[in-house]
Amino acid sequence: MAKPIVYVTRKLPTEIISELTEKYQVKMWEEEEVPVPGDVLMKEITQASAVLSMLTDTFDEEVLNMASQLKVIANLAVGYDNIDVKACESRGITVTNTPDVLTETTADLTFGLLLATARRIPESVDIIRNDQWKTWSPYMMAGSDVHQKTIGIVGMGAIGEAVAKRATGFDMDILYHNRNRKPKAEEKLGASYASLEELLAKSDFVVSMLPLTKETKGMFDAQAFDRMKQSAFFINASRGGVVNEADLYQAIKDEKIRGAGLDVFANEPIGSNHPLAQLDRVVALPHIGSSTVDTRNRMAMLCVENIKRVLDGMEPLTPVKN
Repeated sequence: MAKPIVYVTRKLPTEIISELTEKYQVKMWEEEEVPVPGDVLMKEITQASAVLSMLTDTFDEEVLNMASQLKVIANLAVGYDNIDVKACESRGITVTNTPDVLTETTADLTFGLLLATARRIPESVDIIRNDQWKTWSPYMMAGSDVHQKTIGIVGMGAIGEAVAKRATGFDMDILYHNRNRKPKAEEKLGASYASLEELLAKSDFVVSMLPLTKETKGMFDAQAFDRMKQSAFFINASRGGVVNEADLYQAIKDEKIRGAGLDVFANEPIGSNHPLAQLDRVVALPHIGSSTVDTRNRMAMLCVENIKRVLDGMEPLTPVKN
């Protein structure tokens, strides 16, 4: 009897894939930095029982219609807006993601991005690299303090709480906005619940930790930036689609807010010609929130475990519910 086929949409370490090769036939797109083309994915998915996917892979009706044998899509990400979960459910396809294992790593990056933006660290590095440091002056590359300022976290999930925990080390006042109140976080971290309008008006740093949904798409728009302090920074380490990027560009250009730190964009990848990347007061990163070797390995192993469990007729560890 032929082994079930597991298709992996990006090159992953051999030691991780070897966990699948004993029981399954593993086929893998052998590129690490280039996403699998859509036509290749549609061809491979016709015979696959499982797919270990990346957030760059789209699973819509057109793709899923080709998947006659597919039982599970294990997405190597917390977010799953690249997958039509409802369409998967109607076909009996289980969707899984990788929460929790990347929480602390992503929170590290988010707070690092906040610090780099406030203190103009990348700009200062460029001064050295471009041989522009001629003398010391009292206001050269003067940035903004982080300690004892107010951070407003929009989306108080596990990563949002981890960011808030880091903010306590900087003696920051912590505001948060979420669909549901988090009494334990309020007690443990000293965080205060606020309406979105109040959070935007009071925060020195507005941090988006939102998933991308119909409700959150474009939430941060001109109206939101108008409500923020002129001295405030916008930080996004969640999903690019929650921001109207043209409005953010204009808000920074018109000095309605001071700047932004962005790890994600609406259409990725971007280049140096992207309008936001051309602004001095924007720190732009290439979507590296959870990108450490340890964490990416843990994410991949969780995907592998979810695939094994579903193909063995068991419940996955981290199923996505529509």
